[in-house]
Order: sequence, then structure tokens, then C-alpha cells
Amino acid sequence: MVKYIGIRYMQALLAQRSVERIIAGLADYIDADYQRWPVFEKTIRLASHSAQGVIELMPISDGNLYAFKYVNGHPSNPGRGLLTVTAFGVLADVASGYPRLLSELTISTALRTAATSLLAARSMARADSRVMALIGNGAQSEFQAIAFHCLLGIKRVQVFDIDPAATQKLCRNLAAYPALQVVPAASVAEAVQGADIVTTVTADKRNAVILTPGMLEPGMHINAIGGDCPGKTELHRDVLAAARVVVEFEAQSRIEGELQQMAPDFAVTELWQVLSGQAPGRELDEEVTVFDSVGFALEDFSTLRFLDALSEQLSDELEIDSIDLIPTQSDPKDLYQMAIDDVAPYQGHR
Repeated sequence: MVKYIGIRYMQALLAQRSVERIIAGLADYIDADYQRWPVFEKTIRLASHSAQGVIELMPISDGNLYAFKYVNGHPSNPGRGLLTVTAFGVLADVASGYPRLLSELTISTALRTAATSLLAARSMARADSRVMALIGNGAQSEFQAIAFHCLLGIKRVQVFDIDPAATQKLCRNLAAYPALQVVPAASVAEAVQGADIVTTVTADKRNAVILTPGMLEPGMHINAIGGDCPGKTELHRDVLAAARVVVEFEAQSRIEGELQQMAPDFAVTELWQVLSGQAPGRELDEEVTVFDSVGFALEDFSTLRFLDALSEQLSDELEIDSIDLIPTQSDPKDLYQMAIDDVAPYQGHR
């Protein structure tokens, strides 16, 4: 049997541990795996693009464990009552090839994205950062705000979305954190004014110009997480030209990130170099920094490792499900016998 983590388990886990504690735990696992960067077999994700969106597979292995994530991005889905992004993933043992965990990654992707943003900001944002602008108030926005408030010391978040209902939703949800001041803004320019950190997390699959050079302030850190596929960006190219830019996996970011706007010789630093101390995330208080994040398979690998370990740790408190994904028989060479064996009538899962 293969361990299975579904939506109900994740809801129970978050109710027991809280969003911020799970993000903190994920950040530790992601940090530890980025420290091991050279051991990973890495590749850019495999993407199938359509006019409606994209479906991607994200594989990675450290030689002992193998993981992949299936994820989609369809910006028009909310208009049909569907999520923009859904995902699931598998963690497998390399020695046998057997999967050990099948997990939802829709909620977990939002959590791990916030955890990765947090990791980057710890090294790239000024230590005295207290104000964040949040541009794009959709499905990922609460997780970003909670991570930066609870784990980085942000006291005020200035929020804007072209959809007022999204901003109202965000303000309503963040009311659970009374120490965080949430201030709706009338425009991007108003939202970023006076912000130490600017997080852009919009959904439209297009070359948008959300943040322009005139909006930059000395010492600002930009957490650009919305541009994540070819033809989709959020920053004016001159914002990148004026900043220290850090990416997750350069080969992927040159295709999918804000970096796709820049010449091939435009210099960037990879996140693992910053986290391992091989390169600075920031050298001067007044410099502008950009984390051009598109999401990388290592972060999902870490998430699946974290969930696998946590499910074992909490086995007495939260019962984990399992599914009969892989056949079990006495003779591993006789798969045919399983196909013809008499079995009780199939009742499905109840």
C-alpha cells in the first residue's frame, strides 16, 4: 500500500499545526535540500502549453529519492468556478522504484511557495523590513502575507488587485492576524509606496508590466513569483537591470521567469549559492534586490519529504490513508494471476 495525503488530511494537519508552523517547517526542509544542490539530478520542467494555460511535470532526484509534481496553471479557471492552479505529487524510493507517498500538492504548493519566498527574503531583504506590498490578491496571497508577517516581522501589508473582490477576500482572511495591518490600495503605485518588500503574484498569462523603474525605492526587495511560464512576466526589464537578481534554477528561469526578457549574458545568482553562503543576497542597504521565482522541482521534493516525515511523526494523532496503487502478490513474476483471481465485489472507497 502507498501512503496517501489528500485534502482532508492537509486540512487536519493545518488545523493542528497552523499555517505559519507548516511554512516554517517547509522552509527548513527546502533550505536543507538547497544546501545539497550538487547532488540533485536536475532538469527544467516539461510543459504542455495551450491557449487556456499550461500543464507541467516537474521531476527531480537526489539518488535516493525521486519525486515529481503534476501541476497546471489556467488563469481563466476562476471564471468557471475552478482553481487556477492544482497539483499532486509522488515521492518514490530509487532503489526499488516503488512509490512511497502520493500527495495533494495544491494547498502544499501555496505553502512551499511562501516558504521559498521567506527563505530568499531572509538573505535578500533588509533586516529592518516591516512594510510589504502585495500585488495580486488571489489564491497564493494569504500564504505569502502570513509567512512574511509571522516569520519575517512584517507589520503592515499594502494590498492591490484589479479585482476588488479578491482584495476584500484577502482582507477578510487576514483579519485572523490582528497584529498585521492590512491596507487596501487604489493602484500598484500606491501599494508599493514606502514598501520595503514588494511581492507580485498575479495570474494573467501575458507579458504584463506591473512594476516599473519609477516605482523602485532604495533598498527595496522584490519577491516576483507570478511570472512562471514563457510569455508571462510582471516586471519591466529595467527593474531587473537595476537590481541584484537571484533565481532558483537558471536554465529554467531563462525560459519562464522575468529573466526571459534579458540577454543570455545577463548575470544572475542561483538561490542555492545564496543559502549556502557562496554568494551574497544583498551587500548594501540601498541596493534593490529581485527574487525571480518560478518554482522549482527541488521545493516540491522537499515538500514531499516533509509531509512523509511529518505523517510518520504524527501517526498517533492523525491517521494517514493508504491506497492500493501497486499490486502485492506472493509471486512477483505472476502478475497475470492477480488479473484473474476471484475477488469480492468492488465497493470503492467509502
